[in-house]
Parts: sequence; C-alpha cells; structure tokens
Amino acid sequence: MLSRRSFLKVLAAAVAATPLAGGGAVLRRWRSGRGHGAPALVAAPSVDRTLIQLADVPTRGGDATIAYAASPPAATGAGVPGRRWVMVIDLAKCDGCRECTRACQAMHYIPAGQEWMRVYEMRDNEVAAPYWFPRPCMQCDNAPCVKVCPVSAAWKREDGIVMQDTSRCIGCRFCIAACPYGARTFNWVQPEESGAQQHLPYSDEWNQRHRKGTTEKCIFCPGLIKEGKLPACVTACPMGAIYFGDQVEDAVTNSQGETVRFSALIRQSAGYRSMEELGTEPRVYYLPPRKRVYPIPPEEPQPATVGGHP
Repeated sequence: MLSRRSFLKVLAAAVAATPLAGGGAVLRRWRSGRGHGAPALVAAPSVDRTLIQLADVPTRGGDATIAYAASPPAATGAGVPGRRWVMVIDLAKCDGCRECTRACQAMHYIPAGQEWMRVYEMRDNEVAAPYWFPRPCMQCDNAPCVKVCPVSAAWKREDGIVMQDTSRCIGCRFCIAACPYGARTFNWVQPEESGAQQHLPYSDEWNQRHRKGTTEKCIFCPGLIKEGKLPACVTACPMGAIYFGDQVEDAVTNSQGETVRFSALIRQSAGYRSMEELGTEPRVYYLPPRKRVYPIPPEEPQPATVGGHP
C-alpha cells in the first residue's frame, strides 16, 4: 500500500517521463465543480493505440521462451463434411445397467475413477419411482468450454462434435468451470497404461492415451464414426435406449437396429434438451421417462423397528 505522498511522487515521475502530445500535457489537473462539489476530470487528449514494434526481439523458433497464442486446430477440425451428428436418449428404456459407461471406459481406456458417460439416478418427488439419466458430453453448438479454452485444446467440428486435444491442453481447467453439465474430468496424476495401450499412437479422434494435468471428455467416438460404426455407448446399450445418427439425413439408429426419423421421434415423444434455457444448444436430446418398458426397481427394505426404535 502506498501513502498519498508516495503515490504523488510516483505520479509526478510518470508525468515527467510522458511525452507531450500536440504541445499539451497528456495528464491535466482536476478542476473543481460547482462551489465545493466533487471535482470534475478533464479528459486527456486521445492516445494513438497502434502496436509498437520493438527491435531485436527474438522471433518464434528462437531460443527465447516466449508464450505464443495457439495455432488453429488441425485439419480434423472440419469433421465429416455435410453431417450433423445427434444423439437421442430414451429415458423410458434406460434401466440403469451402465453398460454404456463400461463400454465407453473400455473403448477409450478411461483412467480409474472417471466416467465420460455417467448415469444418474433421478427422482422427481417422494411418490414417484426413480429413473435413470445418462449424461454424455452434450456436444453443445454454443459450447462454453470452447469459448474459454485459451489454447484451442477444445474446438467445435463442423459435424457437431466438440473435440478435445490433450496434447494441447495446459490444465487450466477453465473448461471444467464453464461446463454446466459437469461433463469434463481432470487427470490429477499420470494414469496407468496397459501394455496394449502403450503401443497405441495418440489421436484426438480416439483419445486412448491420457496425460497428467489435462482435461478429458466424451467425444462421440469420431474414430468409430469414420469407420461407419455407432459410438461405443450406443452399441453396448442392451435396451436400445440410445439413438445416434445424422440430423441432416433425419435418421437415428440404436443398438437394436431400429432406425427412425429424428424429427418425428423428437416431436411425437416430446423430446427435450437438458438445461437448454442456458443457450448452450446441446446436440443430445432426451425422451421423457414415461411408460417405462422395464419394471420399477424394488424398494430398499426398511429396518425392523421395536417400539419405534430400530
């Protein structure tokens, strides 16, 4: 903290070192307002805010350690031309088996303790029975994580997928704070790798190699999509609760081989998107858990009581 006297000395030195513009000083003194009212500040002359080039500054590729803005994403950022991938999850069919989670973990060698496809048990009130809510990355068209990433480690592909390049990630975790769905994880320690995993090349389309100090998330398995296959979570769902397809073709398919029109499925079944009021424009749609196709889970037995006491 500077005293007033010290502050005035620093200010006087700064004014003395400031060049004059147009014959007048850049800074001007305060002028009193009406009577003894609050002083009014007289605006200083406008300053030319052009970029100043300094001589003898090391350029990129030199020995100096200068931080540079990240270059644009690689060519994979374009995605599959003419496609707009979309996922639909029928909550009436989901029985909470978590096979989708296990398939995702096996597919991407996800480190222990993390779940890119997390299944929540939901209960709207005490009278209703619970239902399950699978939550992948929502692949938002207006993705908050993309906006806050300072190094372009997260970006939006033209086909709708929000990608994550851990080779670029600096671990700032801005994306985790920005995501309203809690769909991102962070590697606090170096994940263990299996023998088969160690021989795999790094690819942001497969995301099977993991690094300490980086964030990760569901990416809709673009490597499988390129091979004409459904994402791992969709294929593994035994109930056929997860549909995946192209919104441009207006068709989505589940693990049972059922292909339906996306627009008709959403319209007729009152489809919705999670927290779409935030303006994130998710690409994951949900069908409400009505007329469920599996029995409700049994209630947990209550402990026997004697005289009102357990």
